[in-house]
Amino acid sequence: MSIKIQARIDENLKTEGELILKKIGLTTTELMRMTFRQLVMRKGLPFEATIPNAQTLKSFDEANDPSENITYKDAKSALDDVWAED
Repeated sequence: MSIKIQARIDENLKTEGELILKKIGLTTTELMRMTFRQLVMRKGLPFEATIPNAQTLKSFDEANDPSENITYKDAKSALDDVWAED
């Protein structure tokens, strides 16, 4: 026997989510079924859900600040910077 679940979410979130699901060949119902199966199997959320610490929040702020972003002319320049010793 199956039952019906209803939920209210932001319209844009639903639209964006359904576009992603369509690309991977899933429906919203299939995603909900999969999520609940994982919830039961793991006896908890199927993803990490934690409250970010101060350092993580600072990183989020820096990542969203365009003045902090570094741009490179090509992939080699980016990799050279990543692998450069300080």
